[in-house]
Amino acid sequence: MAGTAPIPADELRSAVDPVRPWLAGEVERPSRAVVGAAVKTSARWLAQQVPGRSVELRVPPHVAVQCIEGPRHTRGTPPNVIETDAATWLRLASGLITWADAVAEGTVVASGNRADLSALLPLRPLTRP
Repeated sequence: MAGTAPIPADELRSAVDPVRPWLAGEVERPSRAVVGAAVKTSARWLAQQVPGRSVELRVPPHVAVQCIEGPRHTRGTPPNVIETDAATWLRLASGLITWADAVAEGTVVASGNRADLSALLPLRPLTRP
C-alpha cells in the first residue's frame, strides 16, 4: 500500500453501499465496474488497516492485496493465501456472513497458518448499528 493515499471510511461505505441490495438478494448483480469498485476499495481498506506482506487476499478478477504483519513473502506463491469470489468477500466485509461459515461452505479457500481473517471481519465502517 506504499505510495497510495489512505482510503477514508466514508469512501469505503460509498463504494460498498451500491452493492448492498444485490448482496441481500433484492436486485440483480450490478455492473462489473460497480462490483469491482466495491471489492477493490474494501480489500485495499483492509490492507491499510493491517499492513504487511504475510497474507495475500485474492478476489479474482478484481484485486489481490497483501496484508498482516509477519514473515515477508517475496517470490512465488505466498504461503498464506485467501481466495474468494466478489459476493462472498463483500458479504464477509459487510458482516452478512461469518468467516467460519464461508470457510465451511467452501466459498473461501484459505491456506497457511496466518490465513484467517475472522478477527478482522466485518470491516467496522461497513457494519450498521
